[in-house]
Amino acid sequence: MFKRFRRLRINENLRNLVSETKLSVDDFIYPLFIKPGHGIKKEIDSMPGVYQMSIDNAIKECEELKSLGIKSIILFGIPEVKDSIGSDALCDHGVIATAIKEIKKAHPDMFITTDLCFCEYTDHGHCGILDMKLQTVDNDKTLEILGEQAVVHAKAGADMIAPSGMMDGMITTIRDALDSKGFVNLPIMSYSTKFASGYYGPFRDVAESAPSFGDRRSYQMNPANRREAINESLEDEKEGADILMVKPALAYMDIIRDIRERTLLPLAVYNVSGEYSMLKMAGKMGLIDYDKVMLETLMGFKRAGADIIITYHAKEAAKKLRA
Repeated sequence: MFKRFRRLRINENLRNLVSETKLSVDDFIYPLFIKPGHGIKKEIDSMPGVYQMSIDNAIKECEELKSLGIKSIILFGIPEVKDSIGSDALCDHGVIATAIKEIKKAHPDMFITTDLCFCEYTDHGHCGILDMKLQTVDNDKTLEILGEQAVVHAKAGADMIAPSGMMDGMITTIRDALDSKGFVNLPIMSYSTKFASGYYGPFRDVAESAPSFGDRRSYQMNPANRREAINESLEDEKEGADILMVKPALAYMDIIRDIRERTLLPLAVYNVSGEYSMLKMAGKMGLIDYDKVMLETLMGFKRAGADIIITYHAKEAAKKLRA
């Protein structure tokens, strides 16, 4: 006798009962890009539906997000003035510190994660203090200011810190800095396995963070390396990360599964700008059913092992999931 798998597929209610993977609005973190000023809401050509916003419009955006059931955001800052060390990121009155305070005042129930890095704040677009001799980021000098930046965000009221610069030792440094200032209960979601990917192109438009020279291959992960990718995340777990992350997500489903099978920590993925924009453009051209492929893609991340999905699709997905 052959197995009749279709018995469990014919009735829709039974299909739902035996569904192995569930996608929920509670899985999503929505990125917001903050600029100084007032009344700013500038759509990014390469990322339809994604905007640079001033704080007043970010506060309005949070109203819409909450109406859709989305309770978590991650903030990226675009300062007026950039310099060689990203000073705005180290200032209690910088764009992100101010945004955290104002959004928390208006929406105390919104869970605010902050991207902890320097690429948006430096005039050279790299993720920390430069070592000009080696033409890369100086790891240990950057660690010193990463700890300072984390404390600035914590004092402003951030609910979670998400370091993304791929510096060796960054979790130990940030955890020590936070604990020394009394923020022992503030969680760290590490961009623990972040690849030097071609999928980031549109993000650099919205975050204004393209490197002025070279690229980031000397500190971000080689896309060819699987064992090293696993090791990066497991090391961040040892250093005290509370949540691990794989970025990008779509081309790295194997890495998501590899790490999921080796850790009991929650695992996040970042559904990055290039992944988002490809679906947007394909949908616009009529090549795919956009809504169907979007939800299928997000479900794929969950099936691979993700607990949390940072995604620009969050609002559209929330509407479909609530329909």
